[in-house]
Amino acid sequence: MIAKTKQFTNEVKTELQKATWPWDPNEKGFKKYKELVDSTILVLVGMLLLGGFVAFWDLILSFVVKAVTGA
Repeated sequence: MIAKTKQFTNEVKTELQKATWPWDPNEKGFKKYKELVDSTILVLVGMLLLGGFVAFWDLILSFVVKAVTGA
């Protein structure tokens, strides 16, 4: 059991070393995470825009349904 756990841990470590991380390991401080922060901001802005779009059409369609059904 312990041998399998150690093998699994070593395999995970090896795979994580192959990964491309969204920051520059040569940078120091907050600049190190510039790509990560930029990507996060982009995702949040995209979510807000998509949420606004869906809310807008939900409001419009609810008015249309109320007008058609007379509710």
